[in-house]
Amino acid sequence: MASWIHAFVWQRAPAELSPRRATAAPPLVQALSRTLRNPMGLFGAGVVGMLVFAALTAPIISPYDPIAQHPGLELRPPSGQFLLGTDHLGRDLLSRIIFGSRSSLLIGMVAVGLGAGFGIASGLAAGYLGGWVDAVLMRFYDALLSFPAILLGIGVVSVLGSGPLSVAYALAFATVPTFARLMRARVLTEREREYVVAARCIGARAGRIMWRHVLPNAVAPLLIQISLSMGFAVLAESALTFLGLGTQPPLPSWGGMLNESRAYLRTAPWFGIFSGLALALLLLGLNCLSDALRDALDPRRSNV
Repeated sequence: MASWIHAFVWQRAPAELSPRRATAAPPLVQALSRTLRNPMGLFGAGVVGMLVFAALTAPIISPYDPIAQHPGLELRPPSGQFLLGTDHLGRDLLSRIIFGSRSSLLIGMVAVGLGAGFGIASGLAAGYLGGWVDAVLMRFYDALLSFPAILLGIGVVSVLGSGPLSVAYALAFATVPTFARLMRARVLTEREREYVVAARCIGARAGRIMWRHVLPNAVAPLLIQISLSMGFAVLAESALTFLGLGTQPPLPSWGGMLNESRAYLRTAPWFGIFSGLALALLLLGLNCLSDALRDALDPRRSNV
């Protein structure tokens, strides 16, 4: 009778009394957790998050309209009314810097998204399929890499016309070869692994093997490259806008503000300093985040 009662209670025991098997978090989640535990990664994520928040809430947190002029208040130094001063047309610099983060971040994200998408897809196909596909794609990318990225961007913008979207397309075109060659190098290593051979043996198609098996195992260095390319895209966008090929006045842009401040560096140094500091802060945050992500994804460096 006692054994029957014991068996009945054990079978009807609540789920919380039965032992559970511990499940580990996915590798990507573990890597992100290690990145945020790294002081450098936490600083980078905080800086980038703060600037993204400023870009998203610009109409709310901006004290003035970024294109509104205040006659008689041109080139005023930082004060209680204008925290970062005004430019040569009497526009509030803080408001223009906040709204300028929108164009810089948007162009950077669009450029890196398009460049990474095309580069990863073509590099995956070139590395796994090989043959003429690999030869044609890599020779084309070698030709693109022979041109400096800023010169290639100027050429594309001159064809498409000036403007934010043209700059984004130009920078995407310039970043595709980097992602493609990096992805191809990873695929050449992964395609000979046992799990790929096993997938071929059970009759899996090439497309399924590439996207469901090879790509997830080759994505680690691509995440680092994405953060690095984001910094490059923001800097290149500022350079193209500085040359008059990017965001056009009166819309605010960090590169455009640096270009406008050249004539006033002696009389109003705050005009160029604060926009330059905003750009430098974003680049510093992205570099810190990419370094921490690299350490988190490297098994020889990770502490977990």
